[in-house]
Amino acid sequence: MRVVTQTTTGAPTILDLFALDEVEPDLYRANTVFDEEFPLYGGQVAAQALRAAGLTVPDGRSPHSLHGYYLRGGDSGRPTDFRVDRDRDGRSYSARRVVALQDDTVIFTMSCSFHVEEHGKDVDVTDVSEVPAPEAPGSMPRLFSMEGTLPPAPYPDAEWPTRFWARCVASLPDDPLIHACVLTYLSDISTGLAPLHDETSGSGSSLDHAIWFHRPIRLDEWVLMDLVPQSVARGRGFYTGTIRTADGTLGATLTQEALFRPRAASVFYR
Repeated sequence: MRVVTQTTTGAPTILDLFALDEVEPDLYRANTVFDEEFPLYGGQVAAQALRAAGLTVPDGRSPHSLHGYYLRGGDSGRPTDFRVDRDRDGRSYSARRVVALQDDTVIFTMSCSFHVEEHGKDVDVTDVSEVPAPEAPGSMPRLFSMEGTLPPAPYPDAEWPTRFWARCVASLPDDPLIHACVLTYLSDISTGLAPLHDETSGSGSSLDHAIWFHRPIRLDEWVLMDLVPQSVARGRGFYTGTIRTADGTLGATLTQEALFRPRAASVFYR
């Protein structure tokens, strides 16, 4: 079994995370493991699930949406298996479901869809405000092969940044699936609920996550992630976000719901 570890090869690269082994038809294993004090990063398991699903679709079909549910905390020090169900292959779309498991226990599920390239009307109705170009980038905490920098933000006093530039520093292939996986990997970092944190309450574990891929964009070039809080109620918080290129092209829209509870040990757990 091929296992890439932080102790034997240094820090993994983002491409190591997406180098899945085919155990049997429609069953893939992520053998890149490393030590981390936190549960397995949600963006990693979501990106790997998308990668596994993409390996089963016909050529020429790229992701156009995904919907994932985080069920249990994973362990970055253990391999993760991804079981793919082929729900449908139509003339234009392919639908897949993915179950992520560690030691035969389900930690994450995803439904995702892939679409052949089509040409037609292309409109983005959102008025994009000017954001200064990225300056003085540094490494991004918890993320492999990514750098980022903070421009002026609409919530400057938030506990976590809600607007930032990011770029993958690894040499990425010209493969839309890989770039969509890197986007997915990035999409779970920080939280759009940070502006709603106060002394008594804050956000915790992610519950579910969705992405719509509008246009193919490269993640080895600068992209701007912008997160906006929308609602907190009944122990849950909800936010939306966008990921755009440096010239303003809308690559993806995302939404996420997370626990939002009193600040105590239970805030981070389901």
